[in-house]
Amino acid sequence: MQYIDKIYSPDDVKKLQKNELPALASECREVLIDTVSKNGGHLASNLGVVELTIALHRVFNSPYDKIIWDVGHQAYTHKLLTGRYNEFCTLRQEGGLSGFTKPSESIHDIFYSGHSSVSISQALGVAIANSLNNEKNTTVAVIGDGALTGGLAYEALNNAGRVGKRLIVILNDNEMSISKNVGSVARYLAVIRSKPRYYKLKARTEKVLNHIPLIGKRLSNLIYRLKTRFKNFIYKSTFFEDLGFRYMGPIDGHNIEQLCEALETAKMIKDRPVLLHINTVKGKGYDFAEKSPSEFHGISKFNINTGEPNYCGTNFSEEFGKLMCDLAAKDKRICAVTAAMSLGTGLKPFSEQFPKRLFDVGIAEEHAVTFSAGLAKGGMVPVFAVYSTFLQRCFDQLVHDGTMQNQHMIIAVDRAGFVGEDGISHQGILDASFLNSIPKLQIYSPSTYKSLKKCFVNAIYHNDGLIAIRYPRGTEKKEPETFDFSCDNYDIYGNLNSKNYIVTYGRISSFAFEAADRLKKDGKDFAVLKLNRIKPVDLEAIKTVCNAENIYFFEEGIKSGGIGESFLTLLNENGYKGKFKLTAVDEEFVEHAPVSKLFEKYSLDTESMIRICTENDNG
Repeated sequence: MQYIDKIYSPDDVKKLQKNELPALASECREVLIDTVSKNGGHLASNLGVVELTIALHRVFNSPYDKIIWDVGHQAYTHKLLTGRYNEFCTLRQEGGLSGFTKPSESIHDIFYSGHSSVSISQALGVAIANSLNNEKNTTVAVIGDGALTGGLAYEALNNAGRVGKRLIVILNDNEMSISKNVGSVARYLAVIRSKPRYYKLKARTEKVLNHIPLIGKRLSNLIYRLKTRFKNFIYKSTFFEDLGFRYMGPIDGHNIEQLCEALETAKMIKDRPVLLHINTVKGKGYDFAEKSPSEFHGISKFNINTGEPNYCGTNFSEEFGKLMCDLAAKDKRICAVTAAMSLGTGLKPFSEQFPKRLFDVGIAEEHAVTFSAGLAKGGMVPVFAVYSTFLQRCFDQLVHDGTMQNQHMIIAVDRAGFVGEDGISHQGILDASFLNSIPKLQIYSPSTYKSLKKCFVNAIYHNDGLIAIRYPRGTEKKEPETFDFSCDNYDIYGNLNSKNYIVTYGRISSFAFEAADRLKKDGKDFAVLKLNRIKPVDLEAIKTVCNAENIYFFEEGIKSGGIGESFLTLLNENGYKGKFKLTAVDEEFVEHAPVSKLFEKYSLDTESMIRICTENDNG
């Protein structure tokens, strides 16, 4: 590497000659592709913003100027240019760099950003704080066109335009383009208007006109109106300017010189916020990612030469997708709803087979829930497939538009529990707890593909109201072949009258079965109560274990408000006199690490269960 290994801070980017910058961009892409192929991560979005990131650090002075990334998974090049190149090989590895921006990792990361559409709100708050503190620095928000499908972004745009503070919003547009009939003219004018010398000339002209006695002000206003009408003709829209922004663009997002000139001009505008519209190619520089950007949005380890993932085999998301197709083929009421995650949630086959019953609402999870309630009111059976971490945004809609009005709808909660390398913003450890607090809502937690199917059939045909079905990332785990699990509300594995019970749910049930078998070999009688429906807990399950002397509850989720605490309350209400120990995630956010390591860390693996169950030799 000729350039990137000499970049220790953004100051080093400023020292390079203009003609050296394309080579730096090429080296950045080489590092991105190589690292993500080994560690997994977000590739296509990062390849698309390489030149933009170089231009940002060339023009602005981070961290004095604040660069705020919307969904920090597009900030890999930002990490490379802010002193983290030597550590970049540890990306998403335990103890290594996060896959998102992270303030504790670098002073150049202003916020931890794992969710979409938040950057403009954050940047506006920082910009107003700067104004109140008489700071002269610049705040920049970088947001993708996909994130503009989220309502929070529009709330922020509306507020920013109304407040009128100095702020630069960069819209990274890798989907839309100007219509062909006016495209070349628009691009030419956009480049001219983004040059600093154009802006300086424009400002001087306005100043001169306004000082001409009698007619100066009127002449200036006339020119402004004519210019606005011409711009309306060329661009067909002044949406952002109607909100109070100074609009610039669209600019070629892969031309570093044009980007630098546009950013320099944006810096000079101090009387209102600026929206700089740039066009980029998602996956730029890696042919497989350019052709299939969705597949390379978030990807596991892959072969650089073929673009093929190293992992093959089915998983819960794919099994859910197959199940949805099977059910929808027999029942025309079944609809699928997704918030820009049809691929990640396994719904791509559904979208191909039943395109009229697949609704992708964009990155708008709150709308997805309320929209599903509307579908339910109209007689359909909506299934909203969403990652656990993104379901957090929907609490009010689940309460007000779902359970309060007894709408029959299903929430397919993907990535429930530990997700591993995506880290603290994506770990699905909160859904069981916050869903547990919502009246009338039912929660199922299948641990196998067979039980996944049974839960969905029950939810659709044998239940009313809102039902959440949560399942983990990855493959199913083995369960004892000698036992026929019913997949009803609960199952008992082992001696029904045992004095020692392990109680759990979801995929860690497999660890509990193995722990009970090994304890039995050591002469210790342990049975397992596996909960399939975790809310409400079946009272027969409570009565079954009420005579036990020791109950060990293991939960792959947050302890506070979780199923374990509810289980203990029900035990006490039913006269339980024995000992109860709950093992779950305490008051903390879970950092990135392989899922197997997280099971060990939080004492949820087989060895930890055996250790906890025998600490006081209760066998």
